[in-house]
Amino acid sequence: MKNDKKNDRVAVIILAAGLGTRMKSDRAKVLHEINGIPMIRYVVETANALKTEEIIIVIGHQAAQVQKAVADHTRLKFVRQDRQLGTGHAVMCALPKIPEQIEHVVILCGDVPLLKPATVTRLMTDHFIGKRDVTVLAVEVPDPTGYGRIIVGPDRKVSGIVEEADANEAEKAIRMVNAGIYCIDREFLRRALEKLRVNNAQGEFYLTDIVGIAHDQTRPVGVVLGDDPVEVSGVNNRSDLENVEAALQERFRKIS
Repeated sequence: MKNDKKNDRVAVIILAAGLGTRMKSDRAKVLHEINGIPMIRYVVETANALKTEEIIIVIGHQAAQVQKAVADHTRLKFVRQDRQLGTGHAVMCALPKIPEQIEHVVILCGDVPLLKPATVTRLMTDHFIGKRDVTVLAVEVPDPTGYGRIIVGPDRKVSGIVEEADANEAEKAIRMVNAGIYCIDREFLRRALEKLRVNNAQGEFYLTDIVGIAHDQTRPVGVVLGDDPVEVSGVNNRSDLENVEAALQERFRKIS
């Protein structure tokens, strides 16, 4: 992506603090390897390719090992999330590290290693052109089980994201799901994080709740639909890890 003045006003936050209990391992989730490389490195390389002003990684479990895994990337900043209280809380931890001149924040997940820089670029560009407070990356999937559902009203505007554990039967039937990747106006993000509450089945601060906050305040919210659900596949268990590794190998085969 060509660097320009817009990118100079963007920071990237990578969420990488979790242990990942479903991995059945005592290793932090983002340290599990794909083709012999810790998955966090793939996400950091995507973030680097965006040529933004700042990259901040939220670390927690095995923080020192995660830092070591990406130690050759010299322009990274790290912030500790000592208690894993949800994605919203992770971003709360990172926000004080963001310089004042930053106007927009891109949020990536450390367990989504197949994400391409071009997809994030499209998200950012759409966000800038639309002059929005929040733009969400979404995909449509045949089976949305396990994903947060994107709620779109009769006016075709996004009104919120409902997590699987909190969804009713009608919401569970929605096939447009949240990829967990966002571009957000920094000042709106700061105000919205102050409004987050723990009122869900998981007892966590959900970052997804900022979409509903924006809708309630009639702030502009948009969705960019990704081309390939596989690209935004998260790694939550050993089976996911194997599937992502196979997808990456197939990508390499197409390139070579």
